[in-house]
Amino acid sequence: MKFSEELNSAHYRITGYGDTWVAVNQNPLSNSFLIGSQTLTTDWQPQSIQALQPAHLEPLFAIGAEVILIGTGKNQQFPSPEIWKVLVQNGVGFEVMTTAAACRTYNVLLSEARRVAAAFFLA
Repeated sequence: MKFSEELNSAHYRITGYGDTWVAVNQNPLSNSFLIGSQTLTTDWQPQSIQALQPAHLEPLFAIGAEVILIGTGKNQQFPSPEIWKVLVQNGVGFEVMTTAAACRTYNVLLSEARRVAAAFFLA
């Protein structure tokens, strides 16, 4: 008999990470991307937290998450006040953290069947 743990119906899980990459379903990514349990956007345009503009957040909000994580690379970096304002106005919970912390947090929230989405900057 084969046993396997089925945590929920998530299609996209983070399966590994390093300083400059994140693996989603065993596929390493090295550019910025957005992820939700049913959504993966690998051609997301801002490649750094400094380049992030409010319009870049729209696909992230469209995922319909209750919690949004922003992984900012090896070091924690904070977005501009303009980005903070848009995140607060959107009315969902959000956290800005290192990529490693965001990977771990994403998987924990996913395992709890929470509606989570994340934006990752890998540079």
